[in-house]
Amino acid sequence: MVNSSHEAMHRIFQEYPGLFTGVSRALGLPFIPPKSVTVLPTDLTEIQPVERRVDTLLRFDGEEPILLAVEAQSAKDSNKPSSWAYYLSFLFAKYKTPPLLLVVCQDRATAEWAAQPVPIGPRWWAALTLHPLVAGPHNMPVITDPDEARADLALATLSAITHAKNPDINGILKALSAALQGVPEAVADPIIEFTAQGLGVNRRAGELWRNLVAVDLSFYKSYISEEIRDEGRAEARVQTAAEDILLVLETRGLDVPDEIRERVTGCDDPELLRHWLTRAVTAPSAEEIFTDAGENA
Repeated sequence: MVNSSHEAMHRIFQEYPGLFTGVSRALGLPFIPPKSVTVLPTDLTEIQPVERRVDTLLRFDGEEPILLAVEAQSAKDSNKPSSWAYYLSFLFAKYKTPPLLLVVCQDRATAEWAAQPVPIGPRWWAALTLHPLVAGPHNMPVITDPDEARADLALATLSAITHAKNPDINGILKALSAALQGVPEAVADPIIEFTAQGLGVNRRAGELWRNLVAVDLSFYKSYISEEIRDEGRAEARVQTAAEDILLVLETRGLDVPDEIRERVTGCDDPELLRHWLTRAVTAPSAEEIFTDAGENA
């Protein structure tokens, strides 16, 4: 299973190699769709005991064969350009095929940093220049039309992942959810999983997606869908318990300071919330709901 937003950002290209066609179109590249695509080993380790591993590596065979190395990048890292330059040089030497580097980011600052050409050599002569392609919130399409999402589910998923922090993420996720209705489960399940994991940087977006899966896509019964729904139900129960505690305190006319309110709404322990709810019924002040929980307010 995909278990992090980092994995989702690059592994989606392994699952849907044709996604690069949509990405290249969004980037305005004259990329010719290949006749076939091969997922290659990602281990670029040399004989020396220094491991170098690219996130995802694909070979596109067609009119103009290329190698595509996909890297997921969550933050600026001054060591990355030298690693990326090594990857491209190694791939060209090993496969004798033009290599291309695509860096996928979820924030504009990292994306703009990654897109900067890096000259390698003396300042007066660049023997090599690293020039990555970058897909991020600054150039990936914002897909809020279910028909557009349905036409390219993989690109719609990448749109959701790269725009996880975008104010329009609600519309993107609702469009993707609507597009998945009626899609065979075998097709929908990976999309549901990649989206859930790829949104990891944005808790609010992740909660919205789990709610959409629980309601709009409730007819899917796979373990992935059920797991996401279970997470959504658990979070909903915690949120309801926190709201109940505050409602009881306010109904009793007790003053509820902001720090108490934040402590209650920030708790994700159902048992502790249940205990606080019991205390809220009789506690003489909002602060004292915590006294029997082994904590000080």
